[in-house]
Amino acid sequence: MIQSLSVVPGFDLWPGLLDADAQRALVSRVLEADEIAPFAHYGTPQGKAMSVGMTSFGPLGWISDRGGYRYADSHPGTARPWPPMPQALLDLWATLGDPETPPDACLINLYRGDARMGLHQDRDEADPRFPVLSISLGDTAVFRIGGTSRKDPTRSLKLASGDVCRLSGPARLAFHGVDRVIAGSSSLVPGGGRINLTLRRARAG
Repeated sequence: MIQSLSVVPGFDLWPGLLDADAQRALVSRVLEADEIAPFAHYGTPQGKAMSVGMTSFGPLGWISDRGGYRYADSHPGTARPWPPMPQALLDLWATLGDPETPPDACLINLYRGDARMGLHQDRDEADPRFPVLSISLGDTAVFRIGGTSRKDPTRSLKLASGDVCRLSGPARLAFHGVDRVIAGSSSLVPGGGRINLTLRRARAG
């Protein structure tokens, strides 16, 4: 396996971990998922629509509306269960996440145009001892990560297609986000843009 880079304590990056075939296979599964659970620009509790299109794989999917942020067992638009999680993602989690407790949610984020993700913490999960795994597909993202307080200093780095990173331990609740996506830096995603997959364990182990 490719050697990981420790960016900050608890935030590890495996550059180019997924080869071209693995990347194409995952994009194909995402396109299939979009037919069952279409990408949606969820509203926030403040009533604004997110710039990032979202859907999910797995038993649970993350959603947002005026009622708040939460996990749900069905797509809010279709009321159908989320499409099953690809085996390749389950295998990746078993290797880099937790070999005994499988993930139960995989958020699929689609960045196009000026889409971005402000600094936030992943704290809707029951047990933060489980890591978050993030897989980049398509256009390169300018990613920013800080500490567990909004006032902590941040640093930025580029995440390219096939890169995999993990937030665990001291970085599990670190503030992080995507400042921008470099349009045209990859031709992987039909129609352009970046797909980000984040594997989580939402329920208690």
